[in-house]
Amino acid sequence: MTIQMPEPDASVLARRDEIIAALREIVPGEGVISSAAEMVPYESDGLMAYRQPPMVVVLPSTTKQVSQVLKYCHDNGIRVVPRGAGTSLSGGALPLADGVLLGLGKFKRIREIDFDNRAVVVEPGVTNLAITQAVEHAGFYYAPDPSSQIACTIGGNIAENSGGVHCLKYGMTTNNVLGCEIVLITGEIIKIGGKCTENAGYDLMGVITGSEGLLGVITEVTVRILRKPETARALMVGFAEIEAAGRCVAEIIGAGIIPGGMEMMDKPAIHAAEAFVHAGYPLDVEALLIIELDGPGVEVDELIARVETIAQSCGSTTCQISTSEQQRLLFWAGRKAAFPAVGRISPDYLCMDGTIPRGKLPEALARIRQLSEKYQLGVANVFHAGDGNLHPLILYDANKPGETDRAEAFGADILRVCVELGGVLTGEHGVGIEKRDLMPEMFSQIDLVQQQRLKCAFDAEGLLNPGKVFPTLHRCAELGRMHVRGGKLPFADIPRF
Repeated sequence: MTIQMPEPDASVLARRDEIIAALREIVPGEGVISSAAEMVPYESDGLMAYRQPPMVVVLPSTTKQVSQVLKYCHDNGIRVVPRGAGTSLSGGALPLADGVLLGLGKFKRIREIDFDNRAVVVEPGVTNLAITQAVEHAGFYYAPDPSSQIACTIGGNIAENSGGVHCLKYGMTTNNVLGCEIVLITGEIIKIGGKCTENAGYDLMGVITGSEGLLGVITEVTVRILRKPETARALMVGFAEIEAAGRCVAEIIGAGIIPGGMEMMDKPAIHAAEAFVHAGYPLDVEALLIIELDGPGVEVDELIARVETIAQSCGSTTCQISTSEQQRLLFWAGRKAAFPAVGRISPDYLCMDGTIPRGKLPEALARIRQLSEKYQLGVANVFHAGDGNLHPLILYDANKPGETDRAEAFGADILRVCVELGGVLTGEHGVGIEKRDLMPEMFSQIDLVQQQRLKCAFDAEGLLNPGKVFPTLHRCAELGRMHVRGGKLPFADIPRF
């Protein structure tokens, strides 16, 4: 597969040796990687269908080094692509042939644990799960828990506004991050937010979270930690029809019950996960809901009874309730391993990420089934059902002519369905390059130009992660006088991709 990216700057490539030497002065030792063989691991992120070796990789270990690298690149007109753990599924860390790939893998210290203020200060290379592991001895945890939490880092979570199975009740990354230290492309170091839950002025944390590396490079993060609930139990409910499971989700939320997590898997995903983890999933159902309820024990018992009654009214065929912490974790183990499990039943798969209103879930599932028949490709559905975040896994074989193109077209149509039903193009994976050219399905040209003006306020030369998110490349100086009349786009000489 190919996708159009900004043309490499020949003048920058001609200065490659000079640039490498300058970066070695800033980050000595093994902090600069320039040989083709050693840069292979950096040529893609989790969206491995797209690959591009970077011009050079630099791995700073201090905020000062990050600042100096960015200032040098800014002063010399060199593009920069920030990268965390590389688990992104939208191509957000795809390198550029004429760009510096700035890896934050060495930023992996936990700087401070403040139980009094329920906050932890970490570097961006700390993994999501490591934050919980650092505080669980005192009965605390970090709520957002993407399935890749054992590997994905907190800096990347902020870049994509990652979610997870427990974000229905406790919020996405944006609801659990309190402050950041950010280095701008000019090398300036700024701090926003802090341990206080409320900050005056513009909501810059809201701007940075989900900005996909377009605005700055995060070098420190302050996150909120929560007390572990007194009780947490999970129900595993099977349905003979996917649409019935969708109705059950809507009715639970409609009844005013907010589970700690509520996930759905369809039959192909159930069978794949069960063969992989052996969690005891029923294999004779078309859809499975995993519903977790937490809080005081008496409250949890009451909510379990109410949820079980709702599930029965929606036509559930099986219901199993966890009786121990080990069993609850086993229920979730299958769901969290669903992505690698599906990799065992298909040579390749494309993981989509769209969001719809919860009430539209049955209709979305029916539309996905129709598209599966249209494109003659299988699909395994794994959803954050409670908040409407869909993760259809499109099954294909890249070695069969035409299947890759059909898979991409299938995925694009799923995202169009999400927008048509009142949803959005991404729930947590970000836009990157995967959904970049679908942005006009959701936003008008005026909307997109306005968003780009915000980027220009942080990065006037467009050097940070260019080619991502926006389907049309503008120069910041021209955006200030952009007018769209009669549907005609001015400045036709500007490259579009």
